[in-house]
Amino acid sequence: MKLENKTAFVTGASSGMGHAIALKFAGEGATVIAVARRKEKLDALVTEGAGLPGKIIAKSGDVADFTGIVALLDECFKEFGKLDILVNNAGIMDEMMPAAECSDELWDKVIDTNLKGPFVITRKWLNLMLDNGGGVIVNTASIGGLQGARAGAAYTASKFGIVGLTKNTAFMYAQKGVRCNAIAPGGVATEIAVGLKNPSAFGYERTSAGMGANPRYGAAEEIASVALFLASDDSSFVNGTVVAADGGWSAY
Repeated sequence: MKLENKTAFVTGASSGMGHAIALKFAGEGATVIAVARRKEKLDALVTEGAGLPGKIIAKSGDVADFTGIVALLDECFKEFGKLDILVNNAGIMDEMMPAAECSDELWDKVIDTNLKGPFVITRKWLNLMLDNGGGVIVNTASIGGLQGARAGAAYTASKFGIVGLTKNTAFMYAQKGVRCNAIAPGGVATEIAVGLKNPSAFGYERTSAGMGANPRYGAAEEIASVALFLASDDSSFVNGTVVAADGGWSAY
């Protein structure tokens, strides 16, 4: 098993890619601290993973509640003594709003969840783990963090920010036992689009222009397999990189 005796802290674990990552890691022997806002979904995840070699432990938490999520990291570190793997996966969409239509409220909501939350969590994790041998960080970016028109202004900026945070963290702490990489998924069948309640007509039209070039949609389990590679010793010499997992979409 690739993650035996490892403890992983996974955000956004109640559905989609986070759900699949939690199950994949537990299947490889990890103790997975599954973090999300929806307790009932987390409880279902725990039940689903009950027969796996590792263990899934549900913890309610919101990555945009900065004080609360830091307290949760402290609590988990005290309980388990280590947090070998950090997966910053939680994220929300932005109604495809271009800059001219994006409100301060929407901007702040998306940036807080998609970028500031992962930064605050990463900062706390580093301060907990640097004196404990380091570990591995896996961030969920997006091909929207590599190209400019896969979503609205706020989501795009947040994912470009995640790419920058990933590369900076990787180099800064490379000699201190820390590896930090990101996954840039393309179109994946998850619940994230459920958050699109009132998308910008103009923004949606513009972001849809390249949809015909998408070879196919991916499954959350396919992204989880990439996360496992990056979290395990199989990728021991991989640091500061962004893996595009998009079926070839960004190659067009």
